[in-house]
Amino acid sequence: MAARRYSAVAIALHWGIAVCILSMIPMGLWMTAAIEQPESQALAYRVFQIHKSIGFLILALTVVRIVWRLTHRPPALPGGMKRWEAFAANTTHVAFYALMLALPLTGWLYVSAGWAVAQDRALEVATSWFGLFPIPHLPGVGELAASVKRTLAFQAVGAHAAMAWGAVVLIALHVGAALKHQFVDRDGVLAHMVPFLKAGHEAAVSAPSSPWVERGVGVALIAVVAMAGAVAARPYARPELEAIRPEASVPASTPAPEAESEAGPAPGPAPEPEPVAADATPQPVKAGAWTIDPAASSIAFAGTQSGAAFKGRFEQWEGQIRFDPEDLAGSKAVITVQTASARTGDATQEGSLKGVEWFDTGQYPTARFETTGFRALGGNRYQATGRLRIKATSLAVVLPFTYRESAGVATVEGRLELDRTALNLGLESDATGDWVSKMIGVQIKVSARRAG
Repeated sequence: MAARRYSAVAIALHWGIAVCILSMIPMGLWMTAAIEQPESQALAYRVFQIHKSIGFLILALTVVRIVWRLTHRPPALPGGMKRWEAFAANTTHVAFYALMLALPLTGWLYVSAGWAVAQDRALEVATSWFGLFPIPHLPGVGELAASVKRTLAFQAVGAHAAMAWGAVVLIALHVGAALKHQFVDRDGVLAHMVPFLKAGHEAAVSAPSSPWVERGVGVALIAVVAMAGAVAARPYARPELEAIRPEASVPASTPAPEAESEAGPAPGPAPEPEPVAADATPQPVKAGAWTIDPAASSIAFAGTQSGAAFKGRFEQWEGQIRFDPEDLAGSKAVITVQTASARTGDATQEGSLKGVEWFDTGQYPTARFETTGFRALGGNRYQATGRLRIKATSLAVVLPFTYRESAGVATVEGRLELDRTALNLGLESDATGDWVSKMIGVQIKVSARRAG
C-alpha cells in the first residue's frame, strides 16, 4: 500500500532544496549586474562566493534526494487525475531533478574554466564551501588552453542562465499545479509535502504512463535547454582571438625570470642584476648571529580587492640574520617564506593565492629575500638592498627599516611596496590592477636575541 505522505526525510530535502533554489535566482540576477559596478564589486564578490556554496549544497542534497527517492516509494497520485495530468506531474519531477543536477554542474564548469564572462578575461578564483573547506575545480579543465577555457566558460554560463530561466518556468508550473490540487480539485495532493494539511484518500492512478517515457521526456527537456544556452553562447566563443593569450598581458616592464628556480638551473641567460650602492658590495659575513622570536615577529601584507581593503600575513617563515650596526659590510640576512601559509581570513582569497597564476605553491613552495648590502640612514634608520624571488622571478628591492636594541634583544620594523605584476602575480587575470591592487604593501617586524 502506498504511503499517504512523503517521508520526513523527503519533505526536509524538498523544502531545503526549494529554499536554496529560490534564494539563488535573485542572487544570480543581482550579482551579474553588480559585478560591473565599481561601488558594488566588493559585495558582489562576497555574494558570488555564497552563490557557489549554495550551488554545491543543492548538488549534494539533490544526489541524496535522488537516492532516497529510488529507495522509498512516493505517495500515490489521486485516482481521479487525468492521464495527461499524471504524465505532466511525473515529467515535471524528472525535469526538476535534471535541472538540480545540471545547474550546479554548469556553474562548477564555469568556475573551473577560470574565465570571467562579464569582463571577457581570465579570472582564476578558488572555491571554498562557506569558508569551511576548499572545493577543487573540475579535473583537467585548468590545464586546457586559454582559448578552450574561454569557450567553455561562455557556453557553461550560457547554459547555466538558460536553465535558470527554465527553473523559473518549472517552479511557476509546479506551484500553480499544487494550488490547483489544493483549492480546485481538493484532492489532498499538496498535503503529501505539507505535513499540517489534511492528506487525501489513498488511490492509484489508472493506466499510469511508463516511467521510462517520463524520464526520457524530462532529460530531453533539459538537453534542449542546455543546447539553447550553448548556441546562445557561440557568438562569443572565438578561440582564434589573439587577445586572450596569457603572454599578451605581461607588462613590458616585467623582469625576466630568474635563471635558477627551485626546479634547478633554467636555460637561457640570467637577468642582469640591478646596481646597488657601493657599500652593498658583498663582503665576508662577520657580524654576530641573531635568533628570531617567531611569536613576536611577523610578515604581513595588505592591498585592495574590488575596492575593499584586505590584510594578510604569512604564518610560516624563517630567517638567518647576522647584523651589526658597526659592521654593515659584514652583515647579512636571508628570509625564506612558505607561500602556502598566506592567510587573509578569507578562504577564497587564500585558495586563490595558492593557484598557478599567484604563488603557485605546488611548484614554488617558498619565496626568498636575500640582502646584498646595508646602509645607515642616520639615527636608528637603516636600509637593506637585496633580491626578492617569488616563483621564477627575481626583483631587486630596497627595504628601509628601523633598528632598536635593548638588553640583547633587537627589534626591526620595515615597510615597502611591491608591484605584484613585476613579480608575475595575477598577470593572466588582472595585469592592470582592476580587480586586485597592483601595489601590495608589506610590513616586516622582527624581534631577535643575540645568539650565543
